[in-house]
Amino acid sequence: MGKKLKNSGLVGLGVVAGVAISLQFSAMAQKPMDPPLPLEELRQLADVFGLIKSDYVEPVEDKKLLTEAISGMVASLDPHSAYLDKKAYAELREGSQGKFVGLGIEIGQSEDGYIKIVAPIEDSPAWRAGIKPGDLISRLDNTPVKGMTLDDSIKKMRGEPNSKVSLTVLRKGEAEPLVFNITREEIHQKSVKGKLVEPGYAWVRISQFQEPTVDDMAAKIIELYKQDPNIKGLVLDLRNDPGGVLQGAIGVAAAFLPKDSPIVSTNGQLPDQKQIFYGRPEYYALRNDSDALAKLPAAIKRVPMVVLVNTGSASASEIVAGALQDYKRAEIIGTQTFGKGSVQTIRQLTADTAVKLTTARYYTPNGRSIQAKGITPDVPVDEYADGDGLNALRTREADLDKHLVNDREQEGEKTKRDELEEQLRIVALEKKRKPLDYGSGDDFQLQQALNHLKGLPVQTAKPATTVVSVEAGLKKDLAKK
Repeated sequence: MGKKLKNSGLVGLGVVAGVAISLQFSAMAQKPMDPPLPLEELRQLADVFGLIKSDYVEPVEDKKLLTEAISGMVASLDPHSAYLDKKAYAELREGSQGKFVGLGIEIGQSEDGYIKIVAPIEDSPAWRAGIKPGDLISRLDNTPVKGMTLDDSIKKMRGEPNSKVSLTVLRKGEAEPLVFNITREEIHQKSVKGKLVEPGYAWVRISQFQEPTVDDMAAKIIELYKQDPNIKGLVLDLRNDPGGVLQGAIGVAAAFLPKDSPIVSTNGQLPDQKQIFYGRPEYYALRNDSDALAKLPAAIKRVPMVVLVNTGSASASEIVAGALQDYKRAEIIGTQTFGKGSVQTIRQLTADTAVKLTTARYYTPNGRSIQAKGITPDVPVDEYADGDGLNALRTREADLDKHLVNDREQEGEKTKRDELEEQLRIVALEKKRKPLDYGSGDDFQLQQALNHLKGLPVQTAKPATTVVSVEAGLKKDLAKK
């Protein structure tokens, strides 16, 4: 079982936040007794292909037509099935391995349209060049970044190893812009960080589930227990974690649960999609044959825990939160999660291309499906003391067209992007909140998690407001503009 899982049991990220996929680097599998091909429909496809080749206003390459046909066929199924061309397939594999070629900086959009440096990754090209947190990138290779999306700017900063990119940087206290010519390298991204936020209380954040995540989390926990062998409470922060490698989720959950506990199960048409995954090394060890969890202090199984989640917590994050909630091992604090409860399997078509296909739903240990529903926190807490801000307006799985239905529970009410919600968005934007620095002294949800661990009062989320009262508040807020 273990060997097979290492070859076919990876879960990675897709374009939509929270897409969980099971990577299978093999030829496309077919079930025995496949039905015969629909010849009449295939003839129609061939006829349309011929019409485009003969009648379209300008010549079209055969490869483009066939690739687009494959892409459209797969994408029509659900939001997470997709055709992966050479570039998309390479990016997916890089993401699951926690490495990419670039400069090594965490970035965010600043209020004035520039790209804000959140932090350079230690020992990366950007770190060695002298890039600092708070720097603002105004130009990339002499191209202004104002009006450029974050995705576009990331693409411009990534590239081939040993190629160069020029960054023009605005820095507080410097009269003139600074220019950095940086050589791209392969960057190994850490998905785990943590610290003692105060004596006796630890905070461990997982930003994405990658192949090294279980090893990195175990190393971080061991480090924290060396700093304080008498930790009284631990906060596992999964906010805005869109998912990732399935083995990572299994290993993280297994670290805190009794040995050999069932963590998650899957169900689909193929026999290998009907499985139960347990908290054993053969289900989560990826990087070597050793068990990264074996050296964890025994206290980690008993330490009081809180798991922080929000609307951006999806897929593998929800597997961890659901397992810890079902076993009553941790209190889940925050807001309703994304609701991504399906598995996508990667089937290679060529050496460089593949199809990402939804092949199963997954379930928590108690048999709950979180598909299009999400994990409901035990203690609802808004992102800020005065409300949930834009977090409440994020798209969730149930908002996506053609999403799979929840086969075990009634779905949560679908979010409606109506005029009222757009007005709420405007009001939220008017508050001009700074990006939340998770783990800082300004992190309201973390402070409430610590209060819960200490037995102190927790400021829970405000009850749902009626449309009438919301509209009244909107009129009042909009009148102030």
